[in-house]
Amino acid sequence: MTETAQYYDELPLWSAPFGQLILERVPLRRGQTIVDIGAGTGFLTVELAQRSAAARVIAVDPWPEAMRVLRRKVSYLGLTNVELRVADAATLDLASGSVDVIVSNLGINNFDNADTILAECHRVLRPGGRLLLSTNLVGHMAEFYDVLREVLDDHEQLDAHINHRATLDGTVAQLEAAGFTASVAGTGSFTMRFADGTALFNHYFVQLGFLEGWRSIATAAELAAVEKKLNERGEVALTIPTACFEAIKS
Repeated sequence: MTETAQYYDELPLWSAPFGQLILERVPLRRGQTIVDIGAGTGFLTVELAQRSAAARVIAVDPWPEAMRVLRRKVSYLGLTNVELRVADAATLDLASGSVDVIVSNLGINNFDNADTILAECHRVLRPGGRLLLSTNLVGHMAEFYDVLREVLDDHEQLDAHINHRATLDGTVAQLEAAGFTASVAGTGSFTMRFADGTALFNHYFVQLGFLEGWRSIATAAELAAVEKKLNERGEVALTIPTACFEAIKS
């Protein structure tokens, strides 16, 4: 994972569209305390530290190699308002009611303990504090999964794999269950285009972020069949639906 962290910043094409949904809506006021959950190599942390003039931007992530990359960026940029914490967001070492804003760019789909983390976010936010989450949604890469469905005999695992992603209603309900007043703050989509199926399967970020999941529901032969079908069709354009949620602590 050390090498992955070194090159992760070559992939803003994935994180930036989601992060932009947050940046368009996050409160930007001097003197705030902002926490970035699942900060990774700090795309959103760095932007918020510079744009908001916050007193503190606290980046939290359990991935130590990524945080080392962020530490170098913070030093290079001379940012004095950023704190880095290699930690699980389920146990934030912060006082109750001490945080103004929490953000998480693409975090909620990757949290094994999302309900615990949301409860912890609710604890540390001050009354009136805001949590902003971005995520991709069910329907993500539908063009790929439609072809995979043609190849697979058993669709049960495929359906479970597709449906584990967030939905608008489901995420709002999850936030409300954690004690927030929640709403969908914005939605959108973007397209990832590839010359053909082979270009898709060989793409670095596809291999990093998605290939392992595909291998959990399809054999090598089945994925090769998908690649062949996609190659026969020519250009592959995958739709990525996006959403941003705002949750307010009453």
